Amino acid sequence: MEAEKKEQQDNIQKTESQVDLGQLNSATNEQSFFEKELDYTLNTGECRMNIRGCCRNTSKKLSVYDWLCDLPETISDTDFVEVQFKNTRKGYFLNSTKIDLTKGDLVAVESNPGHDIGEVTLTGRLVLLQMQKAHINFDKFEIRRVYRKAKPQDIEKYEEAKSREQETMIRSRQIAEELGLNMKIGDVEYQGDGNKAIFYYIADERVDFRQLIKVLAEVFKVRIEMKQIGARQEAGRIGGIGPCGRELCCASWMSSFVSVSTNAARVQDISLNPQKLAGQCAKLKCCINYEADVYADAIKDFPNRDIPLETKDATWYHFKTDVFACEMTFSSAPNMPSNLITISVDRVKEVQEMNKKGEKPERLNEVDEEQKVVVDYQNVVGQDSLTRFDKEKSKGNGSRGNQNDRRRNKKEARDQQKKSERQGEQKQNFHRNNRNRN
Repeated sequence: MEAEKKEQQDNIQKTESQVDLGQLNSATNEQSFFEKELDYTLNTGECRMNIRGCCRNTSKKLSVYDWLCDLPETISDTDFVEVQFKNTRKGYFLNSTKIDLTKGDLVAVESNPGHDIGEVTLTGRLVLLQMQKAHINFDKFEIRRVYRKAKPQDIEKYEEAKSREQETMIRSRQIAEELGLNMKIGDVEYQGDGNKAIFYYIADERVDFRQLIKVLAEVFKVRIEMKQIGARQEAGRIGGIGPCGRELCCASWMSSFVSVSTNAARVQDISLNPQKLAGQCAKLKCCINYEADVYADAIKDFPNRDIPLETKDATWYHFKTDVFACEMTFSSAPNMPSNLITISVDRVKEVQEMNKKGEKPERLNEVDEEQKVVVDYQNVVGQDSLTRFDKEKSKGNGSRGNQNDRRRNKKEARDQQKKSERQGEQKQNFHRNNRNRN
């Protein structure tokens, strides 16, 4: 009996130890799982918010914000993936072998000839939306496949081909100049396996580059493809910082370019200075179009600028318009700023209606310039000066400094009085000349 009791106690202890060991192993496995998961989450994706990364996790330009990454069911909506190559070149490939691809993976994809190396920038349902945005017709679309994830040998060969791009571009420019072609080769992109090179060029006129292709093929021993791009596309490929201090729109988010005209600048009353309106591509800045429609809609209620305003003392011509303040500035001279007067849009409409009836107001503005209250920093904020807390430095002793201050104040008062007298004489001469002319 005692032996049976000892066996039962030993069995109970063994089962308890097994249970404790199993709980410990499960807890350890769970801890290691979370450690791996945490490490994976912290080291994948630039935004560090989740496993797949909801934001840009690539150095490529024009990457798409993956706002559907938190919905796992959207990943299986399509087998197409978006693969981006150097700069802005993108392609859509079929993942027919069901490889587990995530954003940021380097893959080898089908090309003609050979294969190319690119980076997966989008997966799931958002790929279909991007293909629809790119106006891809599936009836005419040539479906190419994803071969595999890039192996170390593939990446090594790709880096070797990529290192030859700068040298190839310089040599190709020299060859084009020797052949007398009016074109500029702006960039060269080698295929991932190094068997093909794409030459991006800019030309104002049509260029016959058949001889150039023969020479390039003989020199570089690769298949040659020529692609013509515009000045805006070249600026997007090169990149840079705009005068606003931010990355160029064409290099960061713009994928399609709309023509920009000077009419958009005229609508916004922007000075037609070519040096200020031109971007780094030597074309009109794309951002001129951003608010042009808003300005065009806002000035629909504004009166016609081409109609001069008639008053009893002079004829006034439009000089500029402040859309935000709903004010218009008029000049007494048609082609130069002279005696500028700023009035509200309602006042302009009122004067135009009076002129249609054959009436002329005494003055253009309703309030006299001397009685008009100027709204500036002082009477808005209620403070005297921004430097009122600064300590004044006195030269010499205090009495001498006070005498110098009094002399300076008297001189400024005399200068101000002479200036006001000159302005009064100018106004009187102007009114007298206008009366004599009428």
